[in-house]
Amino acid sequence: MGDVRADDESRDVLLRIAEALERLAPPVCSSGLEKVAEGYMWSAAETRLKPVARIARIDIELLKRVDSQREILLDNTRRFAVGESANNALLWGARGTGKSSLVKAVHAAVNQEFAEAGAAVALIEIQREDIGTLPQLLALLEATKERRFILFCDDFSFDKGDAAYKSLKTLLDGGIAGRPENVIFYATSNRRHLLAREMIENEQATSITPGEAVEENVSLSDRFGLWLGFYNVDQDGYLDMVLSYAEHFGFALEPAELKRLALEWAMQRGSRSGRTAWQFIQSLPAKSPDLETSY
Repeated sequence: MGDVRADDESRDVLLRIAEALERLAPPVCSSGLEKVAEGYMWSAAETRLKPVARIARIDIELLKRVDSQREILLDNTRRFAVGESANNALLWGARGTGKSSLVKAVHAAVNQEFAEAGAAVALIEIQREDIGTLPQLLALLEATKERRFILFCDDFSFDKGDAAYKSLKTLLDGGIAGRPENVIFYATSNRRHLLAREMIENEQATSITPGEAVEENVSLSDRFGLWLGFYNVDQDGYLDMVLSYAEHFGFALEPAELKRLALEWAMQRGSRSGRTAWQFIQSLPAKSPDLETSY
């Protein structure tokens, strides 16, 4: 009986020690990829991905006056989805011209196209201020080889005093390891070379070899294999967008009245763009539930 009691006491002691060690051990961190989602948000503070239940986007057929850009980005994304070579892409140009909308619409179209083949691609949004944490994110994604990922940074640019762009150059394609095969980078920017003009001019003015300073700065955008430019539309283009949206969502206004209201809206906003056209449609009464999204 004494031996049995001693064994029980030993087990109790070992159990208490194990429970104490378990309490002291740090919690196991979740990457966020355990939940299979179509989109994720990168949380740099938590070093994890937060699944997005529903990506806010519009149908690709509703994006007007960007036909060339659409076909190029579609082709690049299709090739990436099936494991073929593809380029990082920089979509640059005027605000409100559909850059970010096109990225999200292309992502949806390609996933729908390859749904039966099981080649779904996840879209991961990373904030510009978190670019410095890209190495951690890339390491996490490289370990998930069974999936493919588009890293997406909207309104991507750098201001004076921001040196993060220098490390990004290596991460795009200049390092000895390169980017993981299952990752591609899409960015949108109002700036063609991503850096503020005064930032480039200052380095040009203070450098011993001004030409080399400029080359160093613009080389960041050169790391993107695809440059897709977006430009402001004229009045006819703006009205074409408005009429297309109105037809798609079944608004009963007469075309002439719709154009008059749309032009008044654009004048108040001081802008004619795809975003302005979308916001005008959202302002109309009895709007469709499908309009509850962003441009």
